[in-house]
Amino acid sequence: MTYPVVLFDLDGTLVDSIELIVLASEHAFSTVLGHTPSRAVLMAGIGKPLIQQFDQYARDAAELDVLIKAYRSYQMEHHDRLTLPYDGVGDLVAWLSAEQRALGVVTSKIEPLAHRALQLLGLAPYFPLVVGIESTPKHKPNPEPLWYAMERLQARPSDTVYIGDSPFDLQAARAAGIDSIAVTWGAFDVETLKAESPTAVVHSAAELKARLA
Repeated sequence: MTYPVVLFDLDGTLVDSIELIVLASEHAFSTVLGHTPSRAVLMAGIGKPLIQQFDQYARDAAELDVLIKAYRSYQMEHHDRLTLPYDGVGDLVAWLSAEQRALGVVTSKIEPLAHRALQLLGLAPYFPLVVGIESTPKHKPNPEPLWYAMERLQARPSDTVYIGDSPFDLQAARAAGIDSIAVTWGAFDVETLKAESPTAVVHSAAELKARLA
């Protein structure tokens, strides 16, 4: 379909920040708790709000707060070095903008860091709408952030697609009643993504462009 409204996840979809997320998590756990979950466990939580990822490990609210602060400290220090572009994604977004599609980002990241990543990689001019963790009371895989983005863009479900790299993105899209496209260059493998029955699965920006053309 030629979707008039195209919504993107951020981390693992528009920007390559997976290593930053994992290293920041490892830093927080090792600094605060003295141990860290495996890389596979950390990767499996990418896409959920940070508080949900860390809550199961903290003994109380105070320790959870310290964990998140340690994560944020590492993330802020190393953000620009470890936030990288994906091949062809910038050109894809520029093409969508030239096609006059309505574009938005829906992420579980805090909005200032989402804007920072987009600005760093030259994507900010294409995304007048960024829906972050602060925008809605509920978060992916709940559909509320997508509904909020669609309301802001005056979009109908039939006109809208959500593009993401995690099962939580695809679950949110399904719950919101919109199509979804899974990308395989992020944190999750093809089998995990296909298990969520997305509308399509793509392996490159060129393939994604063909789906959206």
